[in-house]
Amino acid sequence: MRLLDRYLTREYLRFYIMILLSFTVIFLVVDFFDNLPRLLRRGATWDLMAIYFALRLPYLVILTSPVVVLLSGLFLMDALSKYSESIAIRSAGISIVRMVRPLFVIGAVIGVAVLLLGEFVLPWAEAKREYVYTVLIKNQKLEDKKMLSNIHYQGTDNNMYYIGFFDGYRNNLKTIDISNFDPETGEMHSKIIADRATWENNEWVFENCYIRTFKNGMPDSTSYYPRTVLSFVDVTPNDFIRSSRSPMSMNFFELKSYIKRLQKVGEKYHNELTDLYYKVSFPISNLIILLFCIPLASASVRSRGRGLIFAIGLFVCFFYLSLLRLAQSLGHSGVIAPLASAWMPHAFFLVIGLYFLIKAEI
Repeated sequence: MRLLDRYLTREYLRFYIMILLSFTVIFLVVDFFDNLPRLLRRGATWDLMAIYFALRLPYLVILTSPVVVLLSGLFLMDALSKYSESIAIRSAGISIVRMVRPLFVIGAVIGVAVLLLGEFVLPWAEAKREYVYTVLIKNQKLEDKKMLSNIHYQGTDNNMYYIGFFDGYRNNLKTIDISNFDPETGEMHSKIIADRATWENNEWVFENCYIRTFKNGMPDSTSYYPRTVLSFVDVTPNDFIRSSRSPMSMNFFELKSYIKRLQKVGEKYHNELTDLYYKVSFPISNLIILLFCIPLASASVRSRGRGLIFAIGLFVCFFYLSLLRLAQSLGHSGVIAPLASAWMPHAFFLVIGLYFLIKAEI
């Protein structure tokens, strides 16, 4: 059995490496001709373009990984069926599930490798690529988005915040309204209005600040402070700053921290939360997709259906990836929950793949 496992592992990896290299070259060529006019208009030199496209490699490897995994399995299963090796293996009393076990071990390893690549290498490569394009090619500064207006969010202790304008360059807020209310009755407890607030010594200093209290829904008292500190305001200037970095250029923990900042100040975060879940869920497609190459192992050497099974396997793969992108778009738009958009396609194809596995074993 160990001899069989080594043989299948060696043959699968041989197909995998060849197909991966072929896909990498093809996608680099397509990406090169697609982006070349834009880079030349920006005055990019050939050495900068070489760096720019080289930094694209981690993304291309992750993007094409499920297709490469499936194609490698299909070619291996086709070879085993073509030369009657799969029939000989089954005649020896070895089940299809046991025969393809090394493939699932490889698929799991590739899935973990893709996860690690997406967590450590891809964020660095994408951030570096953004720097090369923006700073070295376009001669612009890579800055965060430090200007926001009409900010609404709910803070702690039932405080509702409205901030007319945030200036991240000067670290100040303008036109501030903080209302405290009873969430059950909607009764107002207090209302704070200030012209502006400035970040000084790690705290917000509010200017021209009026604090009004209410009793039984009616005004009770009013206090005025030329300058005062409100200790319960727990946001910082960094919480308001939207990052210019794309979710792909952040690792899992950076993106998770950024989402918390967006939640804290009431900004929309469906896009970022969906992409966070996809960082974890996408690598598992490298394991699930292998289920669709198994029917080819049960095809007879004389079966004319091997080519049809091969074509169906490819169709399923591209349909799988298309459904993943569709679900991701629906998650971005808030049509479905981000967690559901990241995991529903995998659950759907896992059920179909297990059905093929059981049918092939019968």
